[in-house]
Amino acid sequence: MLSYHMNGYSGYGIQYSPFFDDTLAVATGSNFGLVGNGKLFILRIAANGQIAESNSFLTIDGLFDVAWNELNENQVLTAQGDGSLRLFDVNLQKYPVAIFKEHQREVFSCSWNLLHKQTFLSSSWDGTVKVWSPSRQQSLNTLIPYSTNSTHICDQNVLKNEIPMSKQLMQQNRSTSNRDCIYQALYSPHDPNIVISCSGNSYVSIFDIRQPAQTSQQQFIAHKGLEALSCDFNKYRPYVIATGGVDKMVKTWDLRMIRQSLLNSRSSPVTTNEMQGHSLAVRKVAWSPHHSNKLLSTSYDMTCRVWHDLSDGPNGQYSGKTNNSDPQRGCRMIFSKHTEFVFGADWSLWGEPGYVATAGWDGHVYAWYALAGQ
Repeated sequence: MLSYHMNGYSGYGIQYSPFFDDTLAVATGSNFGLVGNGKLFILRIAANGQIAESNSFLTIDGLFDVAWNELNENQVLTAQGDGSLRLFDVNLQKYPVAIFKEHQREVFSCSWNLLHKQTFLSSSWDGTVKVWSPSRQQSLNTLIPYSTNSTHICDQNVLKNEIPMSKQLMQQNRSTSNRDCIYQALYSPHDPNIVISCSGNSYVSIFDIRQPAQTSQQQFIAHKGLEALSCDFNKYRPYVIATGGVDKMVKTWDLRMIRQSLLNSRSSPVTTNEMQGHSLAVRKVAWSPHHSNKLLSTSYDMTCRVWHDLSDGPNGQYSGKTNNSDPQRGCRMIFSKHTEFVFGADWSLWGEPGYVATAGWDGHVYAWYALAGQ
């Protein structure tokens, strides 16, 4: 295990460089990201195992996510609390090379298109997902989930029991419109035109950006009316996604089954698997880039967990098993070095499969091996 402490800053998003095996970008905020500056850290892992800062950029507001430019090895995109996205060159100092500003509230996620690498996404607490090109200051498209006024608004006592006090403080002074905030949006790694997003109203939305807005999306409630905080595509099974939410659950879904369920007017599609173990809300889910059945999650319970998706059978078929049938519920490792909420996590594309990096509110970045003993 390797570690680095970002003194005075709490970690949110983290991502390995897709070009270099020794480089990490970390999005952070001072005062737990609640108020004050943000800082983008560019970290290098030396041959002796030491992690050191190679560059950093101070920002006027907290940073909530980070994404490397898939076409430029030196550029990193950040999602900022003032509603902007900023593109930095890691070889320069102080200032971004581009600023993209259309969102009306905090930008909470950004994601680069892995196939058509000329575009990237952002999602915001203003309830929109935007498609951008790094060569234009104006967005190319705005995706807005269908109105969800009929969404069941959970009893506030339930929400208080599910969300840690520090999280409740983050949500103070916000109206119920934060139910529509979009915590994450990302492109499919299999189809450059498919986008998924997850929202505070518990909905997961699936967009096809080639189609007209009125016919381009489908959506379903993923976490029993509680906030859906993270989502990710399986890298080997094109129709499988995972979600994590305030109900403490990691869930997997088959998009084909969801579409069929929605066509049959069933409002609550059935999961293909559920992974129970976290004691507080699941903040991040990330499928392994090397295995079809390995999944990483982080949580407000200050742990990271590595899961084996037991529903994944040979040749992409379902095994008929669920994680609930396993004595350990499919949890193969618990990483508990963080001492505060764990927000960011990413799998390394490099070297022996299984290395990950995580970032939390304790200001620590840890790089560790996630498949020990598996």
